[in-house]
Amino acid sequence: MMTDKAPRSYLIFTGTGPILVLSSYPKLTDGRLIEKLRYKGIDKFLAYEVDLAAVKEHYGVSFENVMDNLDGVEDIRVLDFNGHQIMANFSLQELGDPIKFG
Repeated sequence: MMTDKAPRSYLIFTGTGPILVLSSYPKLTDGRLIEKLRYKGIDKFLAYEVDLAAVKEHYGVSFENVMDNLDGVEDIRVLDFNGHQIMANFSLQELGDPIKFG
C-alpha cells in the first residue's frame, strides 16, 4: 500500500554503470527495495537522491509515464539507464551526500 510520502528519485552507481530511478518507498535502504535491487543483481551501490523537480524537467513525458506507473504502489522503476545521458542531465555538484550500500 502506498504511503503518504512523496516519491523520490535516485542516481544509483552500480557495477554496470549509473541508473536513474523513481521510487515510492520511504527510503532507498528500505529492505523491500534492497531485495528488488538484489534480484536485479545489484548488491552494492553508491547513490544520491536527485531533486524530483529537476528530474521532471529533464525527462518530461517519460517522467510522467513512469510516475503514473508508480501511482498507488510501493515500488521502484528505472527512468534511465543511459549513463551518458544521465551524466549530461545532472551535475555531480548539485547532488547531496552519498548513500552507500554493501
